Amino acid sequence: MTRTAKRRWSRELENEVDGIAFGSSGPVLLHGYDPPAGGKWIDDVIPGKLGALDRNTGEVLWLAPCEVGYGRGFGAGVGDGRLALVLGPSASGHRIVRMSLANGELSEAAAIAPFDEAHVAADVCICANAGRVFAVDPTPMTEIWEYSRDGERYHHIDRAGALVLVVYTQLATGLQGVLLLDVATGEPRGILVLPERPVIHQIAATGPLVTLLTRDVSAMLPPEDRASFAVEFAKHPGGGSSDTLSLITLRVDASQPEPPLWHRILDTERIDQVPEVSISADSGKVYLVRGAYLEVLDALSGRLLGEWAVPGLDEQVAWSVVDGAGLLAEERRISIFELPA
Repeated sequence: MTRTAKRRWSRELENEVDGIAFGSSGPVLLHGYDPPAGGKWIDDVIPGKLGALDRNTGEVLWLAPCEVGYGRGFGAGVGDGRLALVLGPSASGHRIVRMSLANGELSEAAAIAPFDEAHVAADVCICANAGRVFAVDPTPMTEIWEYSRDGERYHHIDRAGALVLVVYTQLATGLQGVLLLDVATGEPRGILVLPERPVIHQIAATGPLVTLLTRDVSAMLPPEDRASFAVEFAKHPGGGSSDTLSLITLRVDASQPEPPLWHRILDTERIDQVPEVSISADSGKVYLVRGAYLEVLDALSGRLLGEWAVPGLDEQVAWSVVDGAGLLAEERRISIFELPA
């Protein structure tokens, strides 16, 4: 039965929010900006602000100007426990910035290459744009490796321990797959999913388990499982003619290729654009967002653990889950919900 998620706290804000980050301990970080009058700005980047809120009460601890502003590409996270890491555009090109978690004081900043998506962690920050994937060491604040190959275009990234997961398109065919790269060196470590997918909307990893939000998953199943898939498809309440949106989960730590652990058909009706469905993963769970509704699944089996209505989730600017706490950012509000699945 769907319940309404318990809100730990909510805070109304004066500035617009465009990014959030938090870890297992320490404050909640939010990145925002003041929209210019009339919505007009002469440069490509609107100056940004970074704030820290108490994770238990929502009390604003500090709010400080940030060298990273609002524009193309953004990533944030917690560094060594004392520093916040923020990556994104500035008036002088893309930068990585380190700021004190205690008071927001700027520690250091350095130029980095432009990116579209980033995975920020204390040991390494992985960034990707259409042409390449690269890593930045947050301590010397320098690029330490890059990966690119002719005939490939890069989309989404995530991390599973010592591996970087990269959703890519093989330009010759227009089909998508998932690459594995070494997180320390960027060296290729194989292909998790061959470039045979029509589309991979999202990827989410927890431990060695990786869930894809994709379509037409029957082609990824072993022959002995396709008959049961056909039965499942026929019983789907959507009543459509094809698998247009599904989840499928694989392991990245297998010594040899293994069949998927589980799959779930989400929709069978025609979808003409990217669906308003998203996934994330943390602590052995997969979080499936559809509008204002959230389902929590066991990452190993796909079993439903709980489902909630989360007020404001359908208006989200950003959403993140850590250790059963859901951090939700709307345009001018940030909230934490308890998700005790």
